[in-house]
Amino acid sequence: MKDIMNAPFLVEMIRTVTNMYAHGWDERNGGNVSLLLEADEVGAYLDTRQAIRTIPTGFSAPELEGKSFLVTGTGKYFKNVQYDPSGNLGIVRLTDGGEKAELLWGFSDGGQFTSEFPAHMMSHVARLKTDPDNRVVMHCHPANLLAMTYVHSLDEREFTRTLWQMCTECIVVFPDGVNVLPWMLCGTNEIGMATAEKMTTARLVVWSQHGIYGAGKNLDETFGLIETAEKAAEIYMKIAHLPRLHTISDEAMHQLEAHFGVKAREGYLN
Repeated sequence: MKDIMNAPFLVEMIRTVTNMYAHGWDERNGGNVSLLLEADEVGAYLDTRQAIRTIPTGFSAPELEGKSFLVTGTGKYFKNVQYDPSGNLGIVRLTDGGEKAELLWGFSDGGQFTSEFPAHMMSHVARLKTDPDNRVVMHCHPANLLAMTYVHSLDEREFTRTLWQMCTECIVVFPDGVNVLPWMLCGTNEIGMATAEKMTTARLVVWSQHGIYGAGKNLDETFGLIETAEKAAEIYMKIAHLPRLHTISDEAMHQLEAHFGVKAREGYLN
């Protein structure tokens, strides 16, 4: 059996959450990440025949029966993950139609997965139906996207267009746009279901006055997706109070579509 501390998926998760904390996206115990693992990935490092313990999930996700996830822990600080991976991260396998999770590794201090675990799993289900290659759901609190929800219309088309206009790369990186939820109580199945519904049409879902959810094929892609949207929001927050003399026009964005082989979300460009 290989040493799990050398597993590429664990090394990359540690690097990613450490970088998220360094970016200021995950203060205290804010934020959470889940990574869908292949069975052979897990089997190379762990004896999957025996679970350490079983944790009720509080929801049902039969689509994820038997699937394993590397996930951050509840109440854990991202800044500590690099120093104590097994205490702050865990690998769980869903059973009983998703109503239970078998702990295969981690949460060594008796903890469990993030309180947003239901929202993550519901989003995984939604994204896998849209993109079978999706592997990551990432939640964090980027300051400028958060600030933007206080001063900008929450209309999804307008919110998306504003971000696209801030950086040339935005329409290329997230041509599917950004979906937006009004403020909702976090840590509930209700916000999980609402997020999952939004995930069917976009890989980014803003939680107003809270943060953002992103989804992607790997940790790098998902991190970069949020990073790009946050940079655009930062520029917007710096110039929102000033007269705008120039912008990226819809004509220019159509040129970007053609040049980079992407297709903007239907109806979002004039």
